[in-house]
Amino acid sequence: MNDELQDIVKGIKSYVELEKAMGFKESFFSRAEERKPGLLRATCLEDLCKEVSSCTECDLHATRKNVVFGAGNAKAKLVFIGEAPGHDEDIQGLPFVGKAGQLLTKIIEAMGMKRDDVYIANILKCRPPENRTPLPAEILACCDNVRRQIEFINPKMIVTLGKFASQTLLKTETPISALRGKFRSYNGIKVMPTFHPAYLLRNPDDKKLVWEDMKKVMKEL
Repeated sequence: MNDELQDIVKGIKSYVELEKAMGFKESFFSRAEERKPGLLRATCLEDLCKEVSSCTECDLHATRKNVVFGAGNAKAKLVFIGEAPGHDEDIQGLPFVGKAGQLLTKIIEAMGMKRDDVYIANILKCRPPENRTPLPAEILACCDNVRRQIEFINPKMIVTLGKFASQTLLKTETPISALRGKFRSYNGIKVMPTFHPAYLLRNPDDKKLVWEDMKKVMKEL
């Protein structure tokens, strides 16, 4: 019972810290730097990638094969953000390369672009075992990396793929079915939440809804 209570307390603490961290006005990041007094903070996307490649901030570093930082145009106007790497991504060290990634590529090409024209990343940079839902402590450890990725790229628009990425970035518990299709804002950047490609593989009838969302993105771009 004591172990269960400790887990609950840790979970609550992680959620509270995450709220502070994703607000970007609290002291979490300065505290993170205090934990690593010798760390030289990255000043560009390439440096951040090198920094994250050796990250051991959460337990996922012990089970990953590769850090999946992100890929694409470092000056992209459009960024896609998903949940976390899966098996294929963990093996190759690249985001969205499995079946869901192949569908995302088709969506991007249907928008008149190539993968190299956009930037693709995930909230988490390491694969959770068996593709389980990310834990609050894992989100907390990685959310600064996502924030800095977005800052360095400075896109015009972000497409969040699925419930997890959308709720995390937008700090909301609103279901993805209610979030999708409407522009939101993240630090002054327009965000279009939509369904994850993996969801579309299981629910192909909803592809038309995602395409409606992407048409809004294209119009805005």
